[in-house]
Amino acid sequence: MARIYQTRAWHDQLSPSLGEFELLAMETYANLPEEFRKLTGDIIIQVAEFPTEEVMDDLALETPFDLLGLFEGRGIAERWNPATGEGPNRITLYRRAILDYWAENEETLGDIVAHVLIHEIGHHFGLSDDDMARIEEAAENPSRPES
Repeated sequence: MARIYQTRAWHDQLSPSLGEFELLAMETYANLPEEFRKLTGDIIIQVAEFPTEEVMDDLALETPFDLLGLFEGRGIAERWNPATGEGPNRITLYRRAILDYWAENEETLGDIVAHVLIHEIGHHFGLSDDDMARIEEAAENPSRPES
């Protein structure tokens, strides 16, 4: 008789809903280093299943799974002026593409979300991949305040 070994009861588990995914994104953002979060100013983080047709056309994407996240807005280097009537900067995380990536790799979902958030913010502000790797490392190993 074959024995079935389970490390977790996945038979009744679902992937995170949009709401759960958004909570994960907000928690991940809150745990990024404070200096990095200050660069973002007032930013909106939202989750969508897939990019819109307009985004797909603008970026010449072959499939909606080609894009994990998108930063829209103006960074500090572009002298964003709130008097212009422009909205705040926004990051959209694409849930289905991230879940697909997660299924194909050996990373935790939280690590992937952190990576996407850091890269969407960081590239916009002109940070190098090395800069972003240091930020990701700091997010993974936050220093605890001494009591």
